[in-house]
Amino acid sequence: MLTPNYDHEIPEMTVEVAKAAFPKGNAVMKIRDELGPLFADEEFAAVYPTIGQPTESPARLALVTILQFMENLTDREASDAVRSRIDWKYLLGLELTDPGFHYSVLSEFRQRLLAGSKVRLSPTLIWSRRRAKL
Repeated sequence: MLTPNYDHEIPEMTVEVAKAAFPKGNAVMKIRDELGPLFADEEFAAVYPTIGQPTESPARLALVTILQFMENLTDREASDAVRSRIDWKYLLGLELTDPGFHYSVLSEFRQRLLAGSKVRLSPTLIWSRRRAKL
């Protein structure tokens, strides 16, 4: 069940620690700084049932999927990056203590996308949205 749960604000402590660790930012942080949130949970409503258990934020999963492709990571490595990387937490707007999700969530998300989402994910999406904002 899709319950929109993506608060687009970056938690204060996450901002503070990320900026201390990367004073000039890095490629992942710049995506967030320059483009803001790229997706909203509502964009994925068509591929989620109206009943059942709440799901991870599909807007966040979409960003994780793009980063996973850009960094050539397995599902397990990508879910570990969500748990451990400050720059990913910054981009995703997560608390530093957020435990992330089980790696199998990523393959389930991709299956939903293939089954009927109008949203298309690709690394070029980031650059095309950046051009549109300029």
